[in-house]
Amino acid sequence: MSTRNEIVDNLRTVFTAFGNVVAALSGEQWSVQSLCPAWDVQGVVGHVTTIETALLGWRPGDDNPFGAMAAIGAEIATLSPQQLGERYRDITAQRLAELATMSDAEFDEPSITPVGPGTYGRFMAIREFDIWVHERDIRVPLGLAGDDGGPAAEMALDEVHGSLGFIVGKKIGLPDGKGIAIDLAGPVRRRLLAKVDGRAARVDELPSPDVTLSMDSLTFMLLACGRIDPQAAIDDGRVTWSGDAELGDHAARRLAFTM
Repeated sequence: MSTRNEIVDNLRTVFTAFGNVVAALSGEQWSVQSLCPAWDVQGVVGHVTTIETALLGWRPGDDNPFGAMAAIGAEIATLSPQQLGERYRDITAQRLAELATMSDAEFDEPSITPVGPGTYGRFMAIREFDIWVHERDIRVPLGLAGDDGGPAAEMALDEVHGSLGFIVGKKIGLPDGKGIAIDLAGPVRRRLLAKVDGRAARVDELPSPDVTLSMDSLTFMLLACGRIDPQAAIDDGRVTWSGDAELGDHAARRLAFTM
């Protein structure tokens, strides 16, 4: 589990990287469709800003912060792109200042999270993942360069890795007794392993996987988050597989576990 310092450091990284992308947007780029079907680029920035505004000053035990999002979002939707960029920078600066004052004990407090009961720290790790993905929602369709590796990318990947049993069991539907490896070639290098033994679960060792999928870590994250068409990634060679060819073809198309 990530420590408070790791979470805050990585939140600082993703807040800054997202803000740098926002600051560089030209007028017409704000209206480009993002990788999220419901939002253009401005919609993504507004969404992130809305959530961080709702979380500013919130602590576990207070009213559900998401209850305030509709009113906050309605007000933020009236802002011009320039005003929205300024609001994002102001809110995230306040959030980082707030997080810097919090103790390990506060991060360990029981809390609601977007995936059920957890701790405040777990909630913030999920925020790190969410913002990391939303940066790519903007950068990828606009063709903007960025850093897809490093500790922040590792933490974002941890969120997907933690759901590997669900992906393999419920989304892929790997048959009982079968094992799968997913080799990520970089910028984040990792070998993800899962096996179905009555139920699908992550494993630390899998000497002879029935199928191995291979891709770069950004492609994996975009597929797992339902951001890109698996067929396009297969056709252009970003995703390949070895072992059971039929199982590999099936698995490569069913990695999405969230949107």
